[in-house]
Amino acid sequence: MADAKICGITDTAALDAAIEGGARFVGFVSYPKSPRHLSADKLAALVARARGRVETVLVMVDPGDAQLVATAGIVRPDWIQLHGSEIPRRAAEVRSFAQRGVIKAVGLARRDDLATLPPYEPVVDMFLFDAQAPAAGLPGGNALAFDWGLLAGASIGRPWLLAGGLTPDNVQEAIRLSGAALVDVSSGVESAPGLKDPAKIAQFLAAAEV
Repeated sequence: MADAKICGITDTAALDAAIEGGARFVGFVSYPKSPRHLSADKLAALVARARGRVETVLVMVDPGDAQLVATAGIVRPDWIQLHGSEIPRRAAEVRSFAQRGVIKAVGLARRDDLATLPPYEPVVDMFLFDAQAPAAGLPGGNALAFDWGLLAGASIGRPWLLAGGLTPDNVQEAIRLSGAALVDVSSGVESAPGLKDPAKIAQFLAAAEV
């Protein structure tokens, strides 16, 4: 059994399905290259609808100061998820824009990749483990899985979420192999890039809770 984050939400139907299905987190993307990117107005409206009902996560990729002020500074998300190449010092700077803390995404391909975590542990609140992004691809939301067993029994100094290629059909196996207590899904509950399917969201959340 694991808590879940439904990420890359772009409309109220998906948001409501996530909340009604019992998601702990909902994620909103502020990254223009992503099909899940939200305009400032739409982002503000969705975060306002979610506030107090579910924990909100603003997903950013190497955000500059101006973007942080204009976006995170206005919508005041519970969490900011950093999905780029941010160094620990930058993660610490970003933390002041989140109400609860920072989630740092880390791409894994081998167990040795976990050696990159210790410098981040003093300055972030959670990690998110995803497959490493393709050289010419987006930093996340690529529907790519990695060897979930890499995380089994690993000593990690912060709570963490498992992401990457998860679907309603494989999330139970992913939890079993990795030992994850938190799971994250985006493309695995979509009918098209950037378009969440409320029925798939419900199925994913039900499967994660088993």
